Amino acid sequence: MPPPGDVVARDDSGNVTVRATRISEAMHIDGRLDEEVYSRIAPVGGLIQQEPRQGQPATENSDVWVLFDNDNLYITCRCWEAHPDQIVANELRRDIVATGQHDHLTVALDTFLDRRNGYFFLVTANGGIFDALMTDERIINGDWNTVWNFRSGRFDGGWTVEMAIPFKSLRFKPGRDQVWGLQLRRTIRHKNEMVYLKEVPAGWGISAIMRMSTQATLVGVEVPTRSANLEVKPYAIADLRTDRLATPPFSNNPGADAGVDAKYGITKSLTLDLTYNTDFAQVEDDQAQVNLTRFNLFFPEKREFFLEGQGLFAFGGSGGFGRSGPSNLNVTPNLFFSRRIGLDNGREVPIIGGARLTGRVGKFSVGALSMETDEQPALIAGQPPLERPTNFSVFRLRRDILGRSMIGALVTRRSNSLVADGSNLVYGADALFNFYQFLTFNAYVAKSDTPTLKGKDLSYRAQGAWDSDRYGLELERLVVGDNFNPEIGFMRREDFRRNYAAARFSPRPRSERAKIIRKYNYAGSFEYITDNNNVLETRETSGSLQIDLQSGDSATAEYTQNYELVRRPFSITEDNFVPAGAYDFQNLRLAYAAGQQHRINGTATYEIGSFYGGDKKSVAFTGRAMVTLPLSVEPTVSFNWIDLPTGKFLTTLVSTRTTYAMTPRMYVSALVQYSSATTSFSTNARFRWEYIPGSELFIVYNEGRDTFPVHRIELENRGFIVKINRLIRF
Repeated sequence: MPPPGDVVARDDSGNVTVRATRISEAMHIDGRLDEEVYSRIAPVGGLIQQEPRQGQPATENSDVWVLFDNDNLYITCRCWEAHPDQIVANELRRDIVATGQHDHLTVALDTFLDRRNGYFFLVTANGGIFDALMTDERIINGDWNTVWNFRSGRFDGGWTVEMAIPFKSLRFKPGRDQVWGLQLRRTIRHKNEMVYLKEVPAGWGISAIMRMSTQATLVGVEVPTRSANLEVKPYAIADLRTDRLATPPFSNNPGADAGVDAKYGITKSLTLDLTYNTDFAQVEDDQAQVNLTRFNLFFPEKREFFLEGQGLFAFGGSGGFGRSGPSNLNVTPNLFFSRRIGLDNGREVPIIGGARLTGRVGKFSVGALSMETDEQPALIAGQPPLERPTNFSVFRLRRDILGRSMIGALVTRRSNSLVADGSNLVYGADALFNFYQFLTFNAYVAKSDTPTLKGKDLSYRAQGAWDSDRYGLELERLVVGDNFNPEIGFMRREDFRRNYAAARFSPRPRSERAKIIRKYNYAGSFEYITDNNNVLETRETSGSLQIDLQSGDSATAEYTQNYELVRRPFSITEDNFVPAGAYDFQNLRLAYAAGQQHRINGTATYEIGSFYGGDKKSVAFTGRAMVTLPLSVEPTVSFNWIDLPTGKFLTTLVSTRTTYAMTPRMYVSALVQYSSATTSFSTNARFRWEYIPGSELFIVYNEGRDTFPVHRIELENRGFIVKINRLIRF
């Protein structure tokens, strides 16, 4: 505890305690730091390097103030910089992952002091922002948004940031006097330096900010007494649509609608969300992907209502741990995938409404969701509807145990099964154990219950990982029965048993090379997948070398050997397919990633190897080019030259997102995509203006065209949409 009059205390064990200071008047958030309070109250300083020299003092000073009044928590900082002209800050949009690669200040708050979960607020030197929810120290939901105020500024010796986070935007334990977890991270990009309020191991990398268990302690915060804590957010929408694929087709049909969302804080830690006539017309289109496999593609959830509490509903692990091996997000079944609600093969299914309850009761985390969808009209007039009215229900319960571990249960139900008359029910239990700093165990067992699908309807998984800075090891066993059927979930493949092992060695050079190279990452993995009769389906052996440079760039070389058993022919394009059979092939992948300090940055890759009895060459680039400060272009280009026994062909994917950001709360963007695999050309243009915090105006234009044959680019659908909502807080 800091002595009276002090704002920070550090002990010999590295523990840090910060005292928040009450102020009598609300702060004016303008990024100038010119209020009297800054001369009267001492700042928190002494941030410590994580990279490049763990444990050493930061090379640039940071003066941080933690203040509060009756309504807001304020966190402000004067970030000193000896070379202000080298500050990297060229992004103004909200919730862009790349903002973490710019000069920024990040605040992580553990408001329940459970050392597991929390909030994440980031502001760059130019005013770009990123807010997120963090779960289990490993899952980050960057699409979550809340109401808060912020502003960055510049001065001769560096840059400044002010944040005002309303207490109404946070959930915390009952009681006026609060003790929270707090971590601060500042990134000095031109030095590729990351510094923290409390020291963290270099081995945790950029995800160290998620390690709630190692945060400093924040004391002295006094929250307001409980108020109504009710939010209502009505919306109105008007549109003009054309669909030439409908039966009968229609052109320039006008429409209008309205709906409402509401949020009620039952307690300080338990929240009820309600929605009626839910609409997601403002959501950006999915980024196109190239699929050269027989498995389904995974597209992330983007719809606002389903984003809050998303980490709470995660079950059984969300992918591989750290850098030990490739993520298995698309291999491990996802028992609850919210895109199953209101979407069917890319077509919207009307959502009548629903409710969600999330929060904490003591050491328990609780999540419950119920959504009702209307029937989906048939594509051809007079035919039966594609979807009947359906209820989707999910219940999640988790219990904190030990220091940083948990056990939990999940139940999902779809009232109308997709494969039989009756409902689909899935239930399971999972556990996550964290020991020491780097050791993790993860396990689950789940069962589905579907009419006509009896027996072999079980799935289970056990995984363990050691993931330190220098060494990494991961082992996994995953089984999915051939009748396991999570109909509100996502499975990339069915009926399989997976054994997986990966190892990593990551030394840091100490010689003259250390001036250029920060770390080597040598990694190898082995994956062995059979069906449940032990017939080999997939075997992959890989080895890779990644070199991380002090500049923030990286270079990678990876070699893989694969075996694939194709039981049934599958199509890669409309005119090309892979015959059934057993295939052995190899692949060499080279990649270079240029950091955000470059005006043109991103990742370029080149691949060459054999492919299902033939050959494949691939060239791809995904990146960003800053034209001017508010204007950026993000191209994605992918070419695959494939020579199979059934024929030669080229797949092309080209997309460009162009953005002009007037302010962090106002921007216009256009996503233009072309895919040769589907012969589709699409445009999604959006204007978004958050005219007051939490209230938005959207103007959206969508267009889809078919490019086959090439000389006739036919319009398929078009829509012009205006949507406005207004947040009302009581």
